[in-house]
Amino acid sequence: MILVTGGTGLVGSHLLYKLTSEGEKVCALRRTNSKPDLVKKVFSYYTSDFEKLFQSITWIEGDVRDKISLDKAISGVDKIYHAAAVVSFHSDDKKIMKSVNIQGTANVVNVALENNIKKLCYVSSVAALGYKNENGYITEKNYWKAAKFKTAYAKSKFQSELEVWRGIYEGLDAVIVNPSVILGPGNWINGSSSIIHRVYKGLKFYTSGSTGYVDVRDVVNCMVQLMESDISGERFLLNGGNLSYKEVFGTISTCLFKKPPRYNARPVWLEIAWRLAKVWQMVSGQKPVITRDLAKAAFKTNYYSNDKVKEALHYEFIPINQSLEDNCKLYLKDLEVKIQN
Repeated sequence: MILVTGGTGLVGSHLLYKLTSEGEKVCALRRTNSKPDLVKKVFSYYTSDFEKLFQSITWIEGDVRDKISLDKAISGVDKIYHAAAVVSFHSDDKKIMKSVNIQGTANVVNVALENNIKKLCYVSSVAALGYKNENGYITEKNYWKAAKFKTAYAKSKFQSELEVWRGIYEGLDAVIVNPSVILGPGNWINGSSSIIHRVYKGLKFYTSGSTGYVDVRDVVNCMVQLMESDISGERFLLNGGNLSYKEVFGTISTCLFKKPPRYNARPVWLEIAWRLAKVWQMVSGQKPVITRDLAKAAFKTNYYSNDKVKEALHYEFIPINQSLEDNCKLYLKDLEVKIQN
């Protein structure tokens, strides 16, 4: 039996499809207020037999912050994929990220050690890595360096990784993956998938920054292959390609038959924008679309290397332009269904 935490998220839902389609016996931990219907929707993108696959999942209500529910979920399990996490660039979410990402991971590691789990795969992030090397690329060897401008999310993922390394030192067989920005269908309103929805609604500005992107199918494929291998006690950066925001927005615009963003936003504009958004939050109580952390990230240029995982697994990633095109087609298909209904 395989346990998946964070099964209703982007990575978790695609991982559940991968595992069930390969005939694996799977149970998934979900919070009471989470929506497993999103998982069924993801399944439907890839097969007409989605209902049968979805019904094969054993759902367990629980929370990684609650060790008692984890103890219940671990019964009969020999492998764990830990994908549960809070991803946020809002300072107000610092407390919940610390609770879910750090303490939740500590609980998963402890339960795995106590029950002699065969292997664990932890989904971290490139946010937990360090800065560029002399060649200008970020790799698995670029270790974390504390800095006052590190986001609360980055700090939580770094500290979460420390819990997994602690488990490894205590005898846990585990691997860590560090995906860049993950592209995949599912929830078009929240998370990294919302970039397509925002471009469709109309995006006039782009920024000068760049970052790495990876297709969710590549993420889950690498996770499964690493879990089935003899590799342990290592982490792997998962990145399909490095593109500028202008390139990404332009490709999405073309695929959605929309005009690409025309104006190159200046740093000072976003500095003003996030401050105004913060004031509006105080008045309205609504979380702002743009935050200080997002404003700063929009102008950073980061390039990520995928050499280690390509060599270890002999793996080839889906080109990012192809990933964007595939996702845009699914978005338009969902939009057409929504209009018809």
